[in-house]
Amino acid sequence: MRKKIDTLSIIIPAYNEGPTIHFILDKLKQVSLLGNISKEIIIVNDCSKDNTEEAIKNYIENNSELNIQYFKHEINKGKGAALHTGIMKATGEYLIIQDADLEYDPEEYNLLLKPVLDGFADVVYGSRFMGGNPHRILFFWHTLGNKFLTFLSNMFTNLNLTDMETCYKLFDTKMLQAISLQEKRFGFEPEVTAKISRVPKIRIYEVGISYYGRTYEEGKKIGWKDGFRAIYCILKYGLFKMK
Repeated sequence: MRKKIDTLSIIIPAYNEGPTIHFILDKLKQVSLLGNISKEIIIVNDCSKDNTEEAIKNYIENNSELNIQYFKHEINKGKGAALHTGIMKATGEYLIIQDADLEYDPEEYNLLLKPVLDGFADVVYGSRFMGGNPHRILFFWHTLGNKFLTFLSNMFTNLNLTDMETCYKLFDTKMLQAISLQEKRFGFEPEVTAKISRVPKIRIYEVGISYYGRTYEEGKKIGWKDGFRAIYCILKYGLFKMK
């Protein structure tokens, strides 16, 4: 049975993205979603130290036709905390996570929406490791680490994902809002994956997406410490099933 979606909430956690955040917002402005779905853009500024707030407010002022909701943390809490804020503020039937950088292409939202609109999926992950879409060649050990984390996560969730750490995750909004999420930083991915895997009769799909990765000089923020935190979270929420 085909599903009707009126609004997609797009959650953007932002930290020190002042010079570039307008690029991703321009891309979102240009995207046409399947079925004339409306876009609700929710930006959560996690107490940036640069001109991120000024850049966002200027963009909103100059693009009043866009439905942009802006929220700010008064202290830096982490990416996961920014996502928690955005998730609770979302009003669309479905929501998707979008990093403020240019590593992922919003034109591919429709790839994730299609299994939902066709009535097959409740959750859709966009995988950087499947399909024939473009992928920037970077960071052997980072890629190996991602695949190891996905393998470890799959062991405890009994899923067969290829990219648990992907940014692009599409969720039924009310379903996700009903889940208690704890991780404030980069533990969000393994925690949310473990917890949605335990939702009764959940239908999780995966589609191939492009990936235009950044180097650390270009602004990439995740590091090896975040990988160890991800392992801890996989064990905490997967093996020990902590709430």
